[in-house]
Amino acid sequence: MTYLQGDLNDPGTYSRLGAHLAKLDKTSGTAGNYLFYLAVAERFFNVAVAGLGAAGLVTEKDEQWRRVVIEKPFGHDLPSAKALNAEILKTLQEHQIYRMDHFLGKETVQNIMALRFANGLFEPLWNRQHIDHVQITAAETVGVEGRGKFYEKTGALRDMVPNHVFQLLALTAMEPPISFDADAVRDKKAEVIEAIRPIKPSRALKDAVRGQYDAGTVLGKPVQAYRQEPDVARESMTETYVACKLKIDNWRWAGVPFYLRTGKYLKRRWTEIAIRFHQAPYTLFRGTYVERMNPNWMILRIQPDEGTALEFAAKRPGPTVKLSNVSMDFAYKSYFDMAPNTGYETLIYDCMIGDATLFQRADNIEAGWRAVQPILDAWANNPPAGFPNYAAGEDGPTAADDLLARDGRAWRSLD
Repeated sequence: MTYLQGDLNDPGTYSRLGAHLAKLDKTSGTAGNYLFYLAVAERFFNVAVAGLGAAGLVTEKDEQWRRVVIEKPFGHDLPSAKALNAEILKTLQEHQIYRMDHFLGKETVQNIMALRFANGLFEPLWNRQHIDHVQITAAETVGVEGRGKFYEKTGALRDMVPNHVFQLLALTAMEPPISFDADAVRDKKAEVIEAIRPIKPSRALKDAVRGQYDAGTVLGKPVQAYRQEPDVARESMTETYVACKLKIDNWRWAGVPFYLRTGKYLKRRWTEIAIRFHQAPYTLFRGTYVERMNPNWMILRIQPDEGTALEFAAKRPGPTVKLSNVSMDFAYKSYFDMAPNTGYETLIYDCMIGDATLFQRADNIEAGWRAVQPILDAWANNPPAGFPNYAAGEDGPTAADDLLARDGRAWRSLD
């Protein structure tokens, strides 16, 4: 491991970097293959890529590969995302760009495709004829963690939805690819994000809920309100929670609502995809003690308790028909020897071998921002009232419960 200090705005930095790497080529056996990881602030992405290009460090020749990793955020709205893609594509080709979202490196995220497409039991049911709705939850028990300056400009919607949450949605809702080739998979993911129904301005405030945490207790410890965090404005209108309802306008999902929620300082750290199947007919059970049929759920647990569960009804022992919910549960740790993994290990390895399956293309990034831009516009023109509106350590604001209650549904509990 070696270290080279320099100013990203100084062209001389990149010249010295080139000379430094040329020396390493002779001693370390890299054969001139370079992977540049831009662990820098968003405003330096264009600067660094242009500097690398001007110094000739990203030119591929003589079977040498040159790749660049860009960590999210990929812009802060649709115009900035388009501008960022346009700028870096002046220097790099799309196949050289690896847009990093460490969430996609988690085994349970990758297993969504295996669950769907490797099992003939599930895929025939994976459509509007059998599925009532889908809930995707990414709940956190941490606050802004000293990143007040960043979070004030970002908020929960920009920070989580167009990337982490939409990637879970894409893997859940995508059509089967013809292979696991990177472009085949990314084509299908892009298609489903592009199929999200545009939210009309009149619906944006009704179908998207924002919240901000107040002081409370999380995991038994008292925590302060968001507005009391360092580098946060005392009258801040930045959301730390978002919930929204989306529709996908394609043959498979027409009429099936997708409910998404994510937030900080919630009751429990929990990321899951919950698929609710249609209710069974009541007719057979008339005259029994069954007052309400038990719902069927498939739960894909992403973190921290990785696994899959299938909830269904079973008759309780006894002379009368009484139903109870039971669960068949698969836990990764019970079947596999799982090494600790943050996701970065898998993704950096994929960068080095040139496998872009788990990385987003420019069209995928822009489709995600296009889907949330109407919400951003509506919120910009309508400041929230009543912030803060949920106590730290709760499930979120009551308005999020109302979002589903209007449709006769309810969120799965975070307890």
